[in-house]
Amino acid sequence: MILAPLSSPKDGAAANPGTVCDVVAVAEAEAGVQVPLVMSSPHSGRAYEGELRQSTLLSVSQLRRSEDAYVDQLIEGAHEKGITTVCALFPRVFVDVNRSPGELDPNMYSDRLPDTADSGSRRTASGLGVIPRIAADGRPLYRRRFKVAEAEARLQRYYQPYHAAVQAQLEKVRDRFGQAFLVDVHSMPDQSARGVDMVIGDRFGASCHPAFADLIERRLRAQGFVTVRNTPYAGGFTTEHYGRPETGVHAIQIEISRRLYLDEHRVALAENFASLKAEMDSFISYLSEYPWSGQFTS
Repeated sequence: MILAPLSSPKDGAAANPGTVCDVVAVAEAEAGVQVPLVMSSPHSGRAYEGELRQSTLLSVSQLRRSEDAYVDQLIEGAHEKGITTVCALFPRVFVDVNRSPGELDPNMYSDRLPDTADSGSRRTASGLGVIPRIAADGRPLYRRRFKVAEAEARLQRYYQPYHAAVQAQLEKVRDRFGQAFLVDVHSMPDQSARGVDMVIGDRFGASCHPAFADLIERRLRAQGFVTVRNTPYAGGFTTEHYGRPETGVHAIQIEISRRLYLDEHRVALAENFASLKAEMDSFISYLSEYPWSGQFTS
């Protein structure tokens, strides 16, 4: 189950851009104020009810520690400033859309994986493939092994509509402006990069024009944030898959330290959330007002 290249038509079902369905929310840029940017939040989904919740060994409070909690709220309102947002509504602990669809863990299945499976990847080996085997704290998630058909059904139900939505919005932006810029927003535990506010990942320069990464970092530093590049997070599947500067599509990942807005232990918004939200609004406003035309083409 491999995603089509950005330049090719998408096979299968796709989410309806501009709508909220039960797996992905797309807030399209308001007419007349569009800029060539899309912002995404793949890991802030928190819909744990139903069969997904019933299949696990862990409580919801334990599961939620795997979230990039409330990142969707940090970028909320960007569409009013001309930037479309795409947010997963389902939890990453059930399907991680920042993984290749082939990153299936053989330890999770009772039958043979398809030949296209990338079961030897570092992330799969650690239990954090496209369908994770463990939670953020290392605890096993499931009572039993699955059939491969169950994994395929889960990917079709959750993974494919999310990426169909991201791809559709990038194509729409590129068709209009000749280029597209994706800002994939995440959060990180404070202990991942102590003393750092945000990590900017551009796959070590491979996923976007270097001036785009410079622009992002320069603005964040001007707002007082401590930033680093690519360490410990250089970007995942999203930046690698969509970030193809030679085709006019640039992608970057931003990891935000959770200490800036979250009570990590309770997975609850902290008092400083409002302050960070105001700073993110300022950052988004800056991007929406930037003169993108003719930039980053050489």
